[in-house]
Amino acid sequence: MPKVHLVDYVAGNIRSLVNAIEKCGYEVEWIRSPEDVKNADKIILPGVGHFGHCLSSLSSAGYLPAIHEHIASGKPFFGICVGLQALFTGSEEAPSVPGLGLIPTSLRRFSPKNNDGSRKSVPCIGWNDASTLHQQSPSTSSRDLSATGKSFYGLNPTSKYYYVHSYFVPYTPGELEKQGWTVATATYGDQTYVGAVGRGNVLGTQFHPEKSGAAGLRVIKAFLEGRVWSESTATGSSPVVSVSEVNDALPTLDNGANGLTRRIIACLDVRANDSGDLVVTKGDQYDVREKAAGSQVRNLGKPVEMAKRYYTQGADEVTFLNITSFRDCPVADLPMLEILRRTSETVFVPLTIGGGIRDMVDPATNKAISALDVAKLYFASGADKVSIGSDAVLAAEEYYASGKRLSGKTGIETISAAYGGQAVVVSVDPKRVYVSSPSETAHHTVRTAVPDAQGREFVWFACTIKGGRETRDLDVVQLVTAVEAMGAGEILLNAIDRDGQNNGYDLELIGLVKSAVSVPVIASSGAGNPSHFEEVFRKTDVDAALGAGMFHRGEYTVAQVKEHLARAGLLVRPFEEFQP
Repeated sequence: MPKVHLVDYVAGNIRSLVNAIEKCGYEVEWIRSPEDVKNADKIILPGVGHFGHCLSSLSSAGYLPAIHEHIASGKPFFGICVGLQALFTGSEEAPSVPGLGLIPTSLRRFSPKNNDGSRKSVPCIGWNDASTLHQQSPSTSSRDLSATGKSFYGLNPTSKYYYVHSYFVPYTPGELEKQGWTVATATYGDQTYVGAVGRGNVLGTQFHPEKSGAAGLRVIKAFLEGRVWSESTATGSSPVVSVSEVNDALPTLDNGANGLTRRIIACLDVRANDSGDLVVTKGDQYDVREKAAGSQVRNLGKPVEMAKRYYTQGADEVTFLNITSFRDCPVADLPMLEILRRTSETVFVPLTIGGGIRDMVDPATNKAISALDVAKLYFASGADKVSIGSDAVLAAEEYYASGKRLSGKTGIETISAAYGGQAVVVSVDPKRVYVSSPSETAHHTVRTAVPDAQGREFVWFACTIKGGRETRDLDVVQLVTAVEAMGAGEILLNAIDRDGQNNGYDLELIGLVKSAVSVPVIASSGAGNPSHFEEVFRKTDVDAALGAGMFHRGEYTVAQVKEHLARAGLLVRPFEEFQP
């Protein structure tokens, strides 16, 4: 196979990029020293996490002069995410660290508020445009361009791409174009920014093409084949939610989540059954055994096969929650690591893994293993994010006991420092505690529309650990504000009272948490039909919605949920097939 070279500086989940490149028919060779750069033809610089970490690592290893020489020689160069940001002069994320300086502009951090006072989540996580329409005739529509126009590195104005970042390059019309750059833009809230940029032999994307499904694979393949401009490839796609249907609804579509599509996540609870095989399971309020005699673990399918099925149905992300006993020592969790490796070979959307990510001692060697070391294992096996549950509650309790001082030693802090906050999800498992009046508790309360049997109209949401089996004297607002301060980039908000009930999400809980944090929040627990997804997106500002049992049991597909949302005028990502 033809080859492409990747710069190795420990940049998070590289396995997905390798799998995407191989899917496009190319073989990966690693650049492990500046001398290797001279012998490389095509180079890809992947980037995950912190601008300063990326550029400082490249500088200290002596890569920057070699990369400058490679680009100056006219050889192809592709920077992804922080790899794109490296092309610019610098970033507010690390003001003292210079970039490559190919483009004399610096990056800024997204504000959590738009100019009109409305809020947006930071980091920006989700599916957005990478559109060159601003460079076409004013009368050109996205449909016309996708049908008859030219495509810049395979970009399609009807496709969506996966972004996860807090810093951006503001787009000023004509500024970069005067320097010879072609720019594809995205909009988040009131800010239009650079989603992709290219000139000559150089391409950069703020989005992750290896996590953008067929749309992203087309970009990678176009770069590898040297097709800067080509005929639009939209006619080769087979969307589950038809592009034409979505376009026809454009006048009534909402603006999504500040411009992002409504993100649908498929979640798979994975554990060992009584025979020792890993299966996808689901229960009512964490009881995953059958009710019949024998009490076997409920087996709903094989994890890798089900993850691929949800991907082909159009799932925007897939989450594995490891609820098996293996999580007592993830370094010995070879079956779960293998599930991640195999899934990432065919599923090109973000993968999250949760369960057992904490500091521990390996019982086999008596060696201390940090949460960061555990996370590295999962990232190396194909995960893009790790989800931390019980350990986050314990860390929050210590945070408040110390007078809100950060220790720098918690799993959330160490992992986010190394890989960026966007790589750390905190999974929250709160349950309702009813009171007659807010004065009865020091915790954050809301007036509920569903009083308990005693007529009590106020609730606070108590955090739990150990899969909901142990309740702590810590409320959900205290927890999420603490983990945000520690560096968590996203909240997976479960609701024990709704789990397995199929009667909709807990909108009161979601509203309370969204008002307390600026990071994205994923609604979980309670979805039983497509209308529940519409309800949570219309009645709250939630950033994503997660489904499990209704998908596993075959009652509804991810595609049916998206079709429902599209017909209701809500912005969704159409699924497309990749043609190698």
